[in-house]
Amino acid sequence: MEELRVCLVQPKLIWEDRTQNPALLYEMVKDIDQADIIVLPELFSTGFSMNVEELAISPNGDAVKWMENLAKEKDAAIVGSLIIREGDNIYNRLYWVEPDGVKHTYDKRHLFTLAGEEKRFTAGKSRLIVEYKGWKIMPLICYDLRFPVWSRNDLGYDLLLYVANWPAIRNYPWKQLLMARAIENISYVVGVNRVGEDGNGYWHSGDSAVLNPLGEKISRLKAEEPGVEVVSISKEILMETRKKFAFLNDRDDFTIHL
Repeated sequence: MEELRVCLVQPKLIWEDRTQNPALLYEMVKDIDQADIIVLPELFSTGFSMNVEELAISPNGDAVKWMENLAKEKDAAIVGSLIIREGDNIYNRLYWVEPDGVKHTYDKRHLFTLAGEEKRFTAGKSRLIVEYKGWKIMPLICYDLRFPVWSRNDLGYDLLLYVANWPAIRNYPWKQLLMARAIENISYVVGVNRVGEDGNGYWHSGDSAVLNPLGEKISRLKAEEPGVEVVSISKEILMETRKKFAFLNDRDDFTIHL
């Protein structure tokens, strides 16, 4: 059955620099040629800045075109979020960009009130399932990790993916919640986070990881320093685990009211 090769990209982002961040990310992945998906952090071109009036770009702005070019060059799907202005609204928008130019988007649902994100961004209203190379994948953004109903596997996904700018002061919840989401959903989970200090003085430890459907970490990327790692995940292992531990058959039905 299908294997999927996921590349975790854990950079030390340059604060609010839309030119240098794509350049440094390209340097990190330029030699990667064995990945199906390349995953970048939340707001990878700017860092987690609330300076949205200056930093927002259009839905077809330079960073989106950069993702399109990189996807084609690396023959891989590129995933990450950007500050996007659309009409009167600004979104923390995740782009999923495939090598043939196909794009999917997801707007962050849970805006981080401790940083005032809800005052500057508009919340999304729907989840996204991407079908790619035989896998069903649900990508989410950072703070969404704390909300298990929004992350719940009632949509039949195989891989749950989070892009983040998650501060080191709360890295224990980051690691535990990634584990919980994998266990409760009997799913592979990928979490990609940045390292280094941002413009607000918050340190980020990275702790990017891939977890198997039992919640066990199967990646080896080091915390506290920039790095990349390609991790293979197995549909056969996923199906065997779900057959042995058929807990999803007993899940509750629910309706999300927005």
